[in-house]
Amino acid sequence: MLEAIRTRRSIGRVKPDPVEREKIERILEAATWAPTHHRTEPWRFFVLTGEGRRPLSRLFVELAKAEMVDPETPENREKLEREAKKPFRAPVVIAVAVVPAERPDVVLAEERAAVAAAIQNMLLAAHALGLGAMWRTGKKTYHPKVRDFFGLGEKGEIVGFVYLGYPDGPPPERTRTPFWEKTKWIDEDRPYADG
Repeated sequence: MLEAIRTRRSIGRVKPDPVEREKIERILEAATWAPTHHRTEPWRFFVLTGEGRRPLSRLFVELAKAEMVDPETPENREKLEREAKKPFRAPVVIAVAVVPAERPDVVLAEERAAVAAAIQNMLLAAHALGLGAMWRTGKKTYHPKVRDFFGLGEKGEIVGFVYLGYPDGPPPERTRTPFWEKTKWIDEDRPYADG
């Protein structure tokens, strides 16, 4: 497990080859074992494949157009083409949402954290199954029209899009700041903010 955590990478370049449904289901099942406060299981998954990605493509174009003064300029037309292609960068796109439980003891930040943990489980499961995956977000992810597109209601929201496919090349090399540079050990009774 520790090796999988250390070697997992975000892989944005994947082959167009379809991903077996069994593998997708295993990834989704791994997501459901994430920790969740009060066992609310606030995650929801929308698996988009084939032409099922087309409506999301149209929505991305619509959102991009809404921010343009003139969508017909050559530069903007090129941007819109790029937006239209985004859902087709991988054969599988899983939109992962949070739908908070309607209970007085539920804290929204905890519901979002549970879904983020579910996404991390998905990324690790994809890695274990030989797939490349990338958790994509961005401004449009949180747009109310995206929430409405997936029928999430007023309190639901997309946490991210997980793009899945077979890697098209080796994983990128990465480094991390050593944990000790970001860790403070507290072993005596004193204010934490003291140097």
